Amino acid sequence: MQFIRGLHNLRLPVTNGYIATIGNYDGLHLGHQSVINTLTSLAKKNNLPSLAIIFEPQPREFFTSNSSNRISTLREKLCLLNYYGVNVVLLLNFNHFLASQSAQEFITNVLAMKLNIKHLVVGDDFAFGQGRQGDFNLLKKYTDDLGIALTQMDTFKINGTRVSSSLIREHMTMADGMDQISTLLGHSYGVIGKVVHGNHFGRTLGFPTANIYLRDRRLPFRGVYLVGVSGIAKKYYGIANFGVRPTFASHAPPSLEVHLLNFQGNLYGKYLLVEFYKKIRDEKCFTSKEALVQQIRNDKKIAKTLLPSY
Repeated sequence: MQFIRGLHNLRLPVTNGYIATIGNYDGLHLGHQSVINTLTSLAKKNNLPSLAIIFEPQPREFFTSNSSNRISTLREKLCLLNYYGVNVVLLLNFNHFLASQSAQEFITNVLAMKLNIKHLVVGDDFAFGQGRQGDFNLLKKYTDDLGIALTQMDTFKINGTRVSSSLIREHMTMADGMDQISTLLGHSYGVIGKVVHGNHFGRTLGFPTANIYLRDRRLPFRGVYLVGVSGIAKKYYGIANFGVRPTFASHAPPSLEVHLLNFQGNLYGKYLLVEFYKKIRDEKCFTSKEALVQQIRNDKKIAKTLLPSY
């Protein structure tokens, strides 16, 4: 997959053009996947590259200055778009200039003139341009004039409920929401982060952990989970804790620590994908290190009994 950061890095002129889609694609849930599947099918049929146009920051984040409830980071989003077969991703910086562009300016100047879009695939809730004035009807009017084919996807529902990023964010605030999140995503919820040195508390207890650096990201849930971990030679399973480690009276912000089952080796500096499968328990404060060690042993036993389901 080719990644282009900004229109200024685009090789001009774009001669053959693209089959394209535009959106935030936060989490790349089942509704998003239906759009991407149509996109890649049309691209193969027309022998043209598929293009996903995304934004950083996401428009909602730009206007609210809040990214705490994001489902996926840019790195995670790119990995998912690559996994689902997108050929090219164009990242546009969502700033005051882009936010102030009218729908007509964006379609004419960006989609038609610079990108030479031949066919555009959008979701059922697509809106764009200054003040989100560009709905599907307006988009169709301008694309018809410019000779751009247009496909709007039907609403994707599960048991009568529309699948959306906002619905996933709601479930992310619930203690028992992980199963519902996985159903809506069509895959396990995961985060990608770099393994860095921590305080080595786990090692002193006999349970070494990989400390995953999440930058300023705050996961909307806390506790101990059964997880799958990729980014090494093979996939491993383990238990992960996201929280503040109250037993050690830590005043640091919440952190993600993962103890891998049946693993020995050095993970420092590696980027790992941690997929959350099932919550084992809430984080809690223990009266002694011995009590914490016994709890971790119990957590591992529970994790091993849950593993056959994953």
